[in-house]
Amino acid sequence: MTQAIKYFMSGMVMLVFGLGWYAYEVGYLIHDDVNEDHAQRQSTLTNDIALSEQIKRGEYLTRVGNCMGCHTARGGALYAGGKLIPSEFGNFISPNITPDIQTGIGGWTADDFWRALHFGKARDGSLLYPAFPYPNYTLVSRGDSDAMFAYLKSIPAVSQISQSHQLAFPYNQRALLAVWRTLYFKPHAYETVPEKSNSWNRGAYLVNGLGHCSACHSSRNMLGANAGTQDLDGGPMPGIAWYAPSLLRMNEAHLAKLSETESSSLFNRAIANNAAMSGPMAEVFANSLQYLEVTDLEAMTSYLRSLASKPDSTQSYKTEYSQQVFSQLMTQGAALYKTHCADCHGTSGEGVSGIYPALKQNNSVTMPGIANSIRIILTGGFPPVSRQYTRPYGMPPFGPVLNDNEVALVLTYIRNSWGNQAGAVTVAEVNRYRNAPVN
Repeated sequence: MTQAIKYFMSGMVMLVFGLGWYAYEVGYLIHDDVNEDHAQRQSTLTNDIALSEQIKRGEYLTRVGNCMGCHTARGGALYAGGKLIPSEFGNFISPNITPDIQTGIGGWTADDFWRALHFGKARDGSLLYPAFPYPNYTLVSRGDSDAMFAYLKSIPAVSQISQSHQLAFPYNQRALLAVWRTLYFKPHAYETVPEKSNSWNRGAYLVNGLGHCSACHSSRNMLGANAGTQDLDGGPMPGIAWYAPSLLRMNEAHLAKLSETESSSLFNRAIANNAAMSGPMAEVFANSLQYLEVTDLEAMTSYLRSLASKPDSTQSYKTEYSQQVFSQLMTQGAALYKTHCADCHGTSGEGVSGIYPALKQNNSVTMPGIANSIRIILTGGFPPVSRQYTRPYGMPPFGPVLNDNEVALVLTYIRNSWGNQAGAVTVAEVNRYRNAPVN
């Protein structure tokens, strides 16, 4: 028996050693398989394209990637980092990426920057947490990476030491990222789909790569991994208590549900007849989408509209009421709607085109995930200010006016009027978001 235990323990040690070696080789010691002379490429690029043009292109690309959204703290210097990004694993704090030598990326080379985007490694070889979405950025081309780096090297340097992340154990053990990467990450480049148009391929490249849409619009497992860059099936955003709707389901946010005109309006103005960008998506529009070239916006919408749809999502649970009780809830909700909502959204939920979204046949209020609807009622709905629309119409917060029961009543009424059919909302569900962080 003792001999058997010794053999077993020896086998376990060998297994652990073998797994550790494999994680090191696959998860950490990733080799550059592009097989190109980066120094020569950069020299050629600099000779062929004026530096000012490269910088201008890089500025545009950082807008596409919304780098500012994470690397600029509210009220802080541009790209100087320090923004707290909450998650279920703790708080990530974005680093300084200005060209300061001591505290930023002033000592980095174009190769270092490419290594961060494509391989998820810092200049010193340490592994980056995937809160920095390198599983998406790995698709970014070397030319685009070099242009972004040229732009970041041209902005004012800010001396601001990057703070350490505030993560719980064992997530604060950076070496364990080698295991995560072994399981969930492999660097690769975007591969053009020959049978698709150039516009479609451009849209796929932007959505899945630099735009990193799947970083929010996907569900995550217990280790924070999703099913890949094309996983756009929606999911909760637990750190900030919003829900990123599925871009693949017609009863959530599949763009094919909208007409081409409405899709274009949504991406160009952040508002369509029965849809509007709010919460984190309003920030994406303010920092990124509004600056995109028309051809790129059209490419992204074309790609998203073409995606194969999944079956409609369903309520994970359903609150059952008798017909009599439900009728009473609807009557109370109707009175609240008439008092607080009808002046803008219309007595029949028709809204005002281009100003106040229609609530009739509006997926945002009828989809199973109700976090966003509750949050907008509590804290207000504010389309992003843009260069085109400096004073968009907004919705005031009703959290100070309506209690949890009243919010549940009016939302239940909206979700079940004018042809809408959705589950009733409970007081407990509203209360869950009463004190959610305001972004």
